[in-house]
Amino acid sequence: MRILAISGSLRAQSSNTAVLQAAARLAPPEMHIVLYDVLSRLPHFNPDLDNDDPPAAVRALRSEVGASQGLIISSPEYARGVAGAMKNALDWLVASLEFPDKPVALINASPRAVHADAQLRLTLATMSARLIDAASITIPLLGRGLDAEGIVADAALSQQIRQALGCFAGAIKQAEKPSGTVARNMGPNA
Repeated sequence: MRILAISGSLRAQSSNTAVLQAAARLAPPEMHIVLYDVLSRLPHFNPDLDNDDPPAAVRALRSEVGASQGLIISSPEYARGVAGAMKNALDWLVASLEFPDKPVALINASPRAVHADAQLRLTLATMSARLIDAASITIPLLGRGLDAEGIVADAALSQQIRQALGCFAGAIKQAEKPSGTVARNMGPNA
């Protein structure tokens, strides 16, 4: 299963990006996590450009989302809100056909980032995402200066990420299963 991971941070040494890189290394064998690393190339959202021929970077984002069975998002909190780059990407996905009902897991890299997490959840619900709460976690990276290798090497952090990814994979598989056999109405003469 292909999962698209999006970091809402544009920083080179971002803990949000590092946790997604660590998740790619800790993913179960059936899960392939692809990091979307061109968030900065998206133009500012403009409804006038969201038409039959949106900008190339927007088409590419929508294609990546469409090719994935789920999304993992890790975004920082800036000024008690969602990072602008992350909100911009979500704005470009609002009118897309690829996003509705897409399974989404959130990784919050700071226990203090409660406002952005709440706003992100509200935005995703408004966009008809299927937020997988059991796979959405908050991990204490704030002030630790860990890169992806450091996160993977930390037994407690790596266990929490592995468990969340296992829940995410399970939720996606469960949703892809047929809902069961429909009983046939054979009528009175069957």
